[in-house]
Amino acid sequence: MTRRRKSIPQTPVAATIENLSHDGRGVAHIDGKTVFIFGALPTEKVMFRYLSQQSRYDEGIAVEILEASPQRVTPRCAHFGVCGGCNLQHLEPFAQIQHKQATLLEHFQHIGKVEPEEVVSPLRADIWGYRRKARLGVKFVRAKQLVFVGFREHQSGFLTDIRHCDVLHPLVGEKISALRELIEQLEAKEQIAQFEVAIDDQHAAIIIRNLVPLSEVDRQKLIDFAKKQNFYFYLQSGKINTVAALYPPDLPLTSLHYQLPTESLSFNFAPYDFTQVNTAINEQMIPQALDWLAVTSTETVLDLFCGLGNFTLPLARRAAQVIGVEGDADLLLRAETNAHQQDIHNVSYHTANLADKQLQQPWMQIAYDKILLDPPRSGALEIIQNLPMTHTKNIVYVSCNPATLARDAGVLVHEKGFRLVKAGVMDMFPHTAHVESMALFTR
Repeated sequence: MTRRRKSIPQTPVAATIENLSHDGRGVAHIDGKTVFIFGALPTEKVMFRYLSQQSRYDEGIAVEILEASPQRVTPRCAHFGVCGGCNLQHLEPFAQIQHKQATLLEHFQHIGKVEPEEVVSPLRADIWGYRRKARLGVKFVRAKQLVFVGFREHQSGFLTDIRHCDVLHPLVGEKISALRELIEQLEAKEQIAQFEVAIDDQHAAIIIRNLVPLSEVDRQKLIDFAKKQNFYFYLQSGKINTVAALYPPDLPLTSLHYQLPTESLSFNFAPYDFTQVNTAINEQMIPQALDWLAVTSTETVLDLFCGLGNFTLPLARRAAQVIGVEGDADLLLRAETNAHQQDIHNVSYHTANLADKQLQQPWMQIAYDKILLDPPRSGALEIIQNLPMTHTKNIVYVSCNPATLARDAGVLVHEKGFRLVKAGVMDMFPHTAHVESMALFTR
């Protein structure tokens, strides 16, 4: 006999919010069952509407705030609550960073069974117009005869109907309406799927994902727009190797660059390369990492997940030798070029899959004095377990996922003989629940 699925209540329900979940939703309990409520804050009394009901928890969205938290603020963006790009604009900015710090410490305690000896002050910068990398969906909605450009909606795959974005760098964030109007004029408007945005210190570059070849008429419209807005435009008709400049026509792929003023360094990169989205935080993050590692001119340093050399080149200015390891061969090519262009020759680079549990490479047998880790969200567990570290004095771990940082911290402390000396968060993504952090481990 098939059990009939229980229908979701349609009438709003009252709830008192007890705390904030790691992803920024209010947490309440209704009849003993946990409910995650988007748009609600701790201590608040709200009316909420159910969105879904699962076996272990339910989900909802606040429709009325009966008693507001003193930390509640009016969201600056008119699209907040619908657009999935931000989920914490209703929480006072300092309270946002306090929540992220608490999330980090809770993960350390519950996952890694560790506790930092010192919790350092958060790294903070401007909370608006900070985002220099983004993927914006593009869709022509035939029923409305309109093009939407933006992030996905909360709880759905639909694009948000936005006209500007306050967290994107103004070079693009203030041009959403103009980009919409541009695509609406194209013959291929139904076959443009995405804008990949990359902004350097001077220019905005956009890779336009075109699902069909563009006519000369469409290409000219795009070129005219790029000239007027001072944009770099690229087209991408297939996989990443199909990216090619549209305007300027002779534009090299590595036409973008950012600087580290405190280090007198410059980095060239392609618009699809991984770079830190928040330049102001990056410019604080690197000096902090260098200070914590305390590299001397006689030491050998290993930079794992080194990418373009964001940490590698500053480290090379201080160390005797730096070895950078990265899984993306194209990024390593850019890193090597960036080093040679700035007359840095005490760096060697190696391509390797650092998630390979069986990885065996000659560079792994070197006795490293210091190690810097900057892994993706999956963390660095495999290389931590596989790499000899008996000679290593300090490790700085830069993380974009507190859960995998906490897991890896447990291994470093309980199995590898390190202390978790200090840790703190960096507000790389204001108005979101994303937690970026840094930790120092000392033998």
